[in-house]
Amino acid sequence: MAKNLEISYLLDFYGDVLTDKQRDVMEQYYNDDFSLSEIAENFGISRQGVRDAIKRGETTMLELEEKIGFAKRYRAMQEGLSRLDHLTREIRFCNANRYDMSEEIQNSCNEMLDIVKSITDNQ
Repeated sequence: MAKNLEISYLLDFYGDVLTDKQRDVMEQYYNDDFSLSEIAENFGISRQGVRDAIKRGETTMLELEEKIGFAKRYRAMQEGLSRLDHLTREIRFCNANRYDMSEEIQNSCNEMLDIVKSITDNQ
């Protein structure tokens, strides 16, 4: 069974909708890199039971992501903020190297960077 990093990412968003046991099994498999045999031993169940729990959890989280899309929107927001940060720094750099630097542009860039920072720091 190949490990899918997307499932590990989805665990952060949707792990709480799984049963405690199912979430623990999936965290051990995806985040702690335990084998099916190690997890089976930890929970006193068969390897097939572990595999079934993982598959049910994957299905649940993938269906939720398809319907709700929190992880996709979060990723898009992170990428957008990163792009805004980069563009703002470029504008600020270009403005600072002009003969007639605009204090207004410089202040606006600083404000935009502060906004991006406050959003990313609060996540």
